[in-house]
Amino acid sequence: MSVLSTKPTIESDRWQVTGRFDEELVSKLPSSLRFIAHNGAGYDQISVAPCTNRNIQVTNVPSVVDNATADSALFLILGSLRQFNVAIANAQRGEFHRGLPLSNDPANKVLGILGMGGIGRALAKRAKSLGMTIQYHNRSRLSEDLEQGATYVPRDELIATSDVLSLNLPLNESTKHSVGTAEFKAMKPTAILINTARGPVVDEKALIAALESGEIAGAGLDVYENEPTIPSELLQHPRAICLPHIGTLSYETQKEMEAFCLRNIRAGLANGKLTTVVPEQKGLW
Repeated sequence: MSVLSTKPTIESDRWQVTGRFDEELVSKLPSSLRFIAHNGAGYDQISVAPCTNRNIQVTNVPSVVDNATADSALFLILGSLRQFNVAIANAQRGEFHRGLPLSNDPANKVLGILGMGGIGRALAKRAKSLGMTIQYHNRSRLSEDLEQGATYVPRDELIATSDVLSLNLPLNESTKHSVGTAEFKAMKPTAILINTARGPVVDEKALIAALESGEIAGAGLDVYENEPTIPSELLQHPRAICLPHIGTLSYETQKEMEAFCLRNIRAGLANGKLTTVVPEQKGLW
């Protein structure tokens, strides 16, 4: 029996060596392989169906990343609304606050969360402390306990009425480029897009066009379509804040993510079954 642990951090070149764990690659893995422990919440780099067909259990780290990612999203929300990146650039040029436009407070703004999982709920909790009103859309409505006062609305309404739209949904075939030209046209011209999920959820070319045309007011991004490349149109845009996919790159979070994987692997080796598996495999073992 063997175990494979994967860690898709930008500083690692592992994905450049192996590529995606697609059907072709999985078919070449040794027959003794029984567990793949993915050290991350998103696991779009792994094709689960071929693993399931070969009786390989796949686990990710679904909840440990919630707080760190929500912290990053909150930073992007505050930075975008208050235009802190423009202010920092002014200070670095020695201009202090001369010529800076007035920014916006988060209080009384509507935060729309597309994908109200663990990260979305952690973000909602933080945003409430800023006086923001929370609405969300999921494939299915949450229980009242999990909603914690957030309002469930249809997807189109969420996009059209949110002052800040935060993307907190997984990347898969149905969500790739699910936010594009039509969605940007539907958003308020004063709205801001926040993406701490996966870059390909957004049509990056459409986002750049929306920023340049003024269809939306700004963007706060931690993820991109072709990482580690960040388009210069985003990096240089005064109304875009670009972080280099650092949502979970804190010491405490990385330590617990690795410990989570190790505990899962230990359980698998001891019992033949991982403590947690990805949703597509739940109930199979």
